[in-house]
Amino acid sequence: MSVIYDSQTGQYSLHTKNYSYIMQEKRGFLLHLYWGKKIMGDCSYMYRMQLRAAFSPMMEDAEGPILDDAPMEYPCWGRADMRTPALEITNPDGSIIVDPRVVGRRIQKGKPQIKGLPAVYCENDSECETLVVELYDEVSNIAVELYYCVLEDYDIITRYAKIINKGVSTVHLDRAASAAVDFDNIKYDIISNFGTHARERHIERSALNHSRFVMSSRRGASSHVHNPFLIMTSKNADEESGEAYGFVLVYSGSFTAEVEGNQYDTARAVIGLNPESFGWELDPNEEFTTPECVMTYSAEGLDKLSNNFHKIFSNRLARGKYRDVRRPVLLNSWEACYFDFDSERLIKIGDACADLGVELMVIDDGWFGKRDDDKRSLGDWFINEKKLPGGIKRISDHLAAKGVKLGIWFEPEMISPDSELYKAHPDWCLHYANRPRSLGRYQCILDLTRQDVCDYIYESVAKILREGGISYVKWDFNRNWSEAGSAMLPANRQKEVDFRFYLGLYSILERLNQEFPDVLFESCSGGGGRFDAGLLYYMPQIWTSDNTDAIERLKIQYGSSLVYPLSCMSAHISAVPNHQTDHVTSFDTRFTVALTGSFGYELDPTKLCEEEQNKVKETANLYKKYGEVLLKGDYHRLRDPHAEDCSAWCTVSADKSVCIAGYVNTHVKLYPNNDRVTIRGLDENATYKEIFSGNTYTGQQLMNFGMHIYENLEYRSHLWIFERV
Repeated sequence: MSVIYDSQTGQYSLHTKNYSYIMQEKRGFLLHLYWGKKIMGDCSYMYRMQLRAAFSPMMEDAEGPILDDAPMEYPCWGRADMRTPALEITNPDGSIIVDPRVVGRRIQKGKPQIKGLPAVYCENDSECETLVVELYDEVSNIAVELYYCVLEDYDIITRYAKIINKGVSTVHLDRAASAAVDFDNIKYDIISNFGTHARERHIERSALNHSRFVMSSRRGASSHVHNPFLIMTSKNADEESGEAYGFVLVYSGSFTAEVEGNQYDTARAVIGLNPESFGWELDPNEEFTTPECVMTYSAEGLDKLSNNFHKIFSNRLARGKYRDVRRPVLLNSWEACYFDFDSERLIKIGDACADLGVELMVIDDGWFGKRDDDKRSLGDWFINEKKLPGGIKRISDHLAAKGVKLGIWFEPEMISPDSELYKAHPDWCLHYANRPRSLGRYQCILDLTRQDVCDYIYESVAKILREGGISYVKWDFNRNWSEAGSAMLPANRQKEVDFRFYLGLYSILERLNQEFPDVLFESCSGGGGRFDAGLLYYMPQIWTSDNTDAIERLKIQYGSSLVYPLSCMSAHISAVPNHQTDHVTSFDTRFTVALTGSFGYELDPTKLCEEEQNKVKETANLYKKYGEVLLKGDYHRLRDPHAEDCSAWCTVSADKSVCIAGYVNTHVKLYPNNDRVTIRGLDENATYKEIFSGNTYTGQQLMNFGMHIYENLEYRSHLWIFERV
């Protein structure tokens, strides 16, 4: 059993394959005891009530626990816990106290669905056991249900909370986090991420101090700046050893992830909706459910933690036809022609794709309305017949005859002031009536809290897809929020816009998934501005970054890989000089870096010389042959580009029969040392043949000594593919 409740001790024990998460009831409070390597038995002795908070109020009978020092499982604001809370409310009488105590529990097979929100799922009830702890505040008449879903074989626990108003008056939710964990010491490092457009998910590691570490977004999206994941590690943790705790929020909007180091050398981690941009009027008999938090623990370093996340997100978050199959080799038209194209040019590019072994051509921005630049026509999702006489179908039919599928770009959540849609419905964008409407990329954001807007978006996209010939959709989102008000919501509900917007978006995507199960959807937000687990539920891959430069991608893909699988990372070979950085890197290096995800090209195939054409054919065929390994294999980070002048990694198939390893040097070494890369994850008793050189090595040799690095000049690379013989 993965969930055990002991009524004699009040202990809850959650067990995955390799770790345990243990809580205990005391005087109605749910206290956190332990999260670490798997243990069994009575753990009551682990809670030590020291009564040491001299200035912090005690309970009314002075018997404790002192809340400011207790390891609370879902801490609430208003009594005497002065640390970061998970739940804050404003009662009808104006008080800000909520004090729910445990009143019951239930244990059930399987995993409940979360209405309207993306979440990890199970294919059968045997995969998961769920604990629901029921709490109630008899003064506020607020019930809280804490959900702990244990996926034992995946080493995953997911958490979320349901808040229910059982009173007769409306209660205002000011904060509703998805998960909180109290740690009994402060001796941890925090691994966080930061970035901006075209420089996403760079990694920083810092010691936890006696202060609040906060990583968040108020941008109306998970954002380029911070990504909704947080990792805490022991001081000595590296890729292969030490303790690591991971939290990932399955949500695409504004969020917060924070860790507070406290006065008694304890720590509290909290992750969930950003309270600065959140509020919710909870009417009588209504309930509010938070997004899900996915949690895992590793006693074997970051490598094991990452692979736990990779497996659950690949197998039980991504859905549909493309979850378990290699994604098609694609070519996107954006860097080939930007807005400057017509049917004849696209057909010419498509013909070249067919000759080179590319399986899918994507028409990017510019095919609709009067879209000749980025200043107009978003929302006008009808074919520009001037550019594309005969429509999309003419192109798709032509390509289909040559064995090439067609994809198309949309930005459905946006509206241009210079558009037919805006002329008809100027009130459909997020705005406040008495404020100017700020533009980002010359566009506003549609108000997805409105059902009429959601229906319009759905029908606009569906109409194009129903015409046939489209097998792929790139779904973009190219600005952050401002003046995020809704004309349809009253004043006291304006802080609900962020969450209601994403309920609207998720409902649109669910409808499209159901009607078009054969279409591959890829998320994009100027690249990685909404690279999050929430969208992976609807779109199994995400455009990792608008920065296609191979050297810049090393840090971006390294940071992404801490929690996200290769299968969701789109990685393409682009033209040189690179369109973002002006870097010139060899085709081989660009391929080595791009062979770490869902593969494709960002270039004009009609302008390639014969040698480059042959390179495209060769690399496309290699991806077709080994794409399944990238989709389902175990990924290992071998060298850290943040700490060294190089990066290295490998992906090993589940049966250890194939290993794809890459190395890129990022700084010239005039007098190189004896550098080498050791491989991880192989069968040490097997013999492997490297396919390019024909040389053979034992698994022990590759894992204990490794491969020499001979390329010491800047931007040079090695790619090895080992096959077991």
